[in-house]
Amino acid sequence: MAAALRKDQAAHKYTHGHAFILSGPVGRGGAGRLAARGALRIGAGLVTLGCPPDAILENAARLDAVMLRPIADQADLAFALEDARITALCLGPALGLEEREAELAAVALSARRPTVLDADALTLLARDAKLREGLHEACILTPHEGEFARLFPDLCMKETAQSKVDAARAAAVRIGSVVLLKGAETVIAEPSGRVAVNEATSDRAAPWLATAGSGDVLAGFVTGLLARGFSPFDAACAGAWLHVEAARSFGPGLIAEDLPEEVPKVFRALGL
Repeated sequence: MAAALRKDQAAHKYTHGHAFILSGPVGRGGAGRLAARGALRIGAGLVTLGCPPDAILENAARLDAVMLRPIADQADLAFALEDARITALCLGPALGLEEREAELAAVALSARRPTVLDADALTLLARDAKLREGLHEACILTPHEGEFARLFPDLCMKETAQSKVDAARAAAVRIGSVVLLKGAETVIAEPSGRVAVNEATSDRAAPWLATAGSGDVLAGFVTGLLARGFSPFDAACAGAWLHVEAARSFGPGLIAEDLPEEVPKVFRALGL
């Protein structure tokens, strides 16, 4: 993994990918900003936060290296995604749950770029069977167990007594996308049936991750790795591992904002 994370000394920012985070209205933007910062810190060459025009000022006051783009409707998003240099998308953190957001999610999925779906995007998928039809092999769903139960009620571990590994594998096979089922033991499954488990227990416990916004940062980490060219399965595995390592590096008192800032220490420890 360390070799894959190392940047080419002769490369430029676009060589390392352009991540596009789709965020929502004024007052909802914090999670989107966390995801954007996570994508930038993990090594995406550029990160753009797309949001409604009236949220631009709020986001501009809180972001510097992250670029901003007004996205008022489906046409705006479709036009933005004509830029082939955008190499990964993130839908969900601070997105919103209204009809506008469902329509935007449909446009984003139709672009068939590597895409992380988290938070509000998972709720929209659970509501809308037609939207689920837009999922493809380059998507990664990142549910916690409650979101997983809403998406796959028949696979819910408590109801079927399936193991977490079996449930995640069955979900990935069903939808044809990678599933990253979060928890102290995070399970990553791909449609082929391959599964990895990222444990944050015993000597690798990171209880400080139980804090608001940590999942949004994880979505950003995975999106940034997708933007850099990692496969969906490898991006999910590496993002989950780095998420725990950043938490362990910081230790008690961690809040979500600390996670991206801890990544350089983790990278140095890996010899990057």
